[in-house]
Amino acid sequence: MDRFTTAARLMIVSDLDHTMVDHHDPENMSLLRFNALWESSYRHDSLLVFSTGRSPTLYKQLRKEKPMLTPDITIMSVGTEITYGNSMLPDDGWVEFLNQKWDRNIVTEETSKFPELTLQAETEQRPHKVSFYVDKTKAQTVMKLLSERLEKRGLDVKIIYSGGMDLDILPQGAGKGQALAYLLKKFKTEGYPPSNTLVCGDSGNDAELFSIPEVYGVMVSNAQEELLQWHAENAKGNPNIIHAKERCAAGIIEAIGHFNLGPNTSPRDVADFMEHKLENANPGHEVVKFYLFYERWRRGEIENCETYIASLKASCDPSAIFVFPSGVEKTLHECIHKMKGCHGDQKGKKFRVWVDRVLSTPIGSSTWLVKFDKWESSGEERCCCETTIKINAKGSGASDGYVWVNVQQKWLEGFENKDDSTWFF
Repeated sequence: MDRFTTAARLMIVSDLDHTMVDHHDPENMSLLRFNALWESSYRHDSLLVFSTGRSPTLYKQLRKEKPMLTPDITIMSVGTEITYGNSMLPDDGWVEFLNQKWDRNIVTEETSKFPELTLQAETEQRPHKVSFYVDKTKAQTVMKLLSERLEKRGLDVKIIYSGGMDLDILPQGAGKGQALAYLLKKFKTEGYPPSNTLVCGDSGNDAELFSIPEVYGVMVSNAQEELLQWHAENAKGNPNIIHAKERCAAGIIEAIGHFNLGPNTSPRDVADFMEHKLENANPGHEVVKFYLFYERWRRGEIENCETYIASLKASCDPSAIFVFPSGVEKTLHECIHKMKGCHGDQKGKKFRVWVDRVLSTPIGSSTWLVKFDKWESSGEERCCCETTIKINAKGSGASDGYVWVNVQQKWLEGFENKDDSTWFF
């Protein structure tokens, strides 16, 4: 799809901390399961939106720490900033809208009169967001008094309390819910509203997302009391909002299945790719499947047998070339033969492989150019290549599989691998 000029089949709008990202999952398995599902079945015709309370600084920090995908749209600072794509281009129309009845200087002046409020780090103070910490027992009283004082000063603000400690002051028109409503209205006005929208959250500042009409919603199993209480008081009878049985990203996958929004089996949940056939196969699924096989091979999680090697070679044109990031060229068959010697070399280690931004372009009746970022992590080390492959459909349709014609990679700046000899694909 052309990212913003075609109606998305599904738009997922998800909070990050404790929703998409599970900070109690050191292996990041639920996140990696979601990543594989999204890139194999949704990236080509759907939109991924991250909606976080984090500032741009803390959001970028989280991306360095966790194997997160690149969203199509990022809503940050509790719905006060909307940006697009990997380059994070700001939405100027949203900025203009938020400037109405907002004066940051007055907010700063009035909040300084409350000793109960502790200012958060400078990185968390944004043009349309002033953030504090406040004790749980004093939050409601402070919010009531502060709201009255700011109203007397002529401001129309919103005060959001979440996480049992965070207090954010925003323009009344801001917030995660309003930011989503703005996007949906924008898409509808331009003639391409998403067919379905799924919102996902775990805390009080996510409640607004569930208030948007005609969306599906999932509160992950680990949702905080403040969100569950909001649901009990405001949306208990709404069949389009569920409290998942699974934590974090696994709960999002659960919701996709519950509401029949599309495929909900992650390639990471498939034990044997040889036996698994996808109904609507696409180049993205082919890429995800190959690199997941590669991860399992090096972790020693699948058997070292000639059947697998023969299957891989059969999926490559005999003359197919792999151009390494260093510029060295080898045939794909040579690379597969070399891979035989690294079976299980990462066994017992924190070795993971995932792909991001998988986008395919047809360049013939049965040929595609597929571009994506291929990531490898081992312990704390992480490296990435911008990858381009050319593949052909084997038979009359994609369900018959693909043949890889060539692969070309170059290092993503800042994520180079210091040892080329350990880079196989």
